[in-house]
Amino acid sequence: MSLQTSPHPAQVAPASAPFLDVRDLRVHFPTEDGIVKSVDGVSFTLEKGSTLGIVGESGSGKSVTSLALLGLHKGTRAQVSGEIRLEGRDLVALPEHDMRALRGRTVSMIFQDPLSALHPYFTVGAQIAEAYQVHHRVSKKEARDRAVEMLKRVGIPQPDRRAKDYPHQFSGGMRQRAMIAMSLVCDPALLIADEPTTALDVTVQAQILDLIRDLQEEFGSAVILITHDLGVVADIADDILVMYGGRRIEYGSVRDVLTRPEHPYTWGLLESMPHIGGDVERRLNPIAGSPPSLIDLPSGCAFHPRCTFKGWVPHGLCAAERPELLAVAGTDRHIAACHLTAETKREIRGRRAAQ
Repeated sequence: MSLQTSPHPAQVAPASAPFLDVRDLRVHFPTEDGIVKSVDGVSFTLEKGSTLGIVGESGSGKSVTSLALLGLHKGTRAQVSGEIRLEGRDLVALPEHDMRALRGRTVSMIFQDPLSALHPYFTVGAQIAEAYQVHHRVSKKEARDRAVEMLKRVGIPQPDRRAKDYPHQFSGGMRQRAMIAMSLVCDPALLIADEPTTALDVTVQAQILDLIRDLQEEFGSAVILITHDLGVVADIADDILVMYGGRRIEYGSVRDVLTRPEHPYTWGLLESMPHIGGDVERRLNPIAGSPPSLIDLPSGCAFHPRCTFKGWVPHGLCAAERPELLAVAGTDRHIAACHLTAETKREIRGRRAAQ
């Protein structure tokens, strides 16, 4: 057999406990129509100074996972279980008072839409200064100076003057830079970036990604990058977690997952992306169908209704049985959940390469 069972990436991690260790995380929302299983048994690890990219279509559970890491489901109807161990502390079991002390200082987030995340009635500088004062006993002047310093470090021109401006006076790229300044003002150990380049021009996207990378090197933070764009992940991440229907279906290093993807869903994500410098006549192949309902996931492999290769698996196994996460032979920690055998995948790759 070329594959072996590997239920959790921590099993192949270093002997010492990882900086962030998420185990069997579940976030369910009870509704009148049933239980919405937004996150259903997700596990991953992350070390300081490293970047994990979490990818998948809208509704796959990426953002709900990030909110769970911040403890933002506490006090809601959400049913959260599993473990989120940050430097050994379980954030799921942590009281809200203690979680509030960590949020913004130890764990911080760059939200997807900075225009809605920033308060329209307060200046940008005042909001960054407030984020600093919440966790540090400093004067208003010291907090404001810190805000101006952070605006300068993220590349805002004339930071002393622009700190007095309101969010609507900033361009989209500058608002995103201001959000990064706010998220990093307390030197967090873990930074979560939720679609940080959505709706930005391509050149601005590149600037924002370079900024996150440079600041990560400066602060030594661990970064979780949530996106649907594998191109962004390839540029900045060390590891990739592919999610579908609230579950992880592939996990491994950027090199392993992008050069030798093991799940048909990952194949589809890659084939639906344009390639700069590639064959200009090559047609994009979008994944057929729509993501499943998180209230009523398909039986077996949740991706099987959209999978063009389910016919390669005998006895209707894809619809009947949920595949286990298996370690890929010849790799350190690459795992995937698919019923296709290694031999079948090789044959499929050969046919696709010949097309």
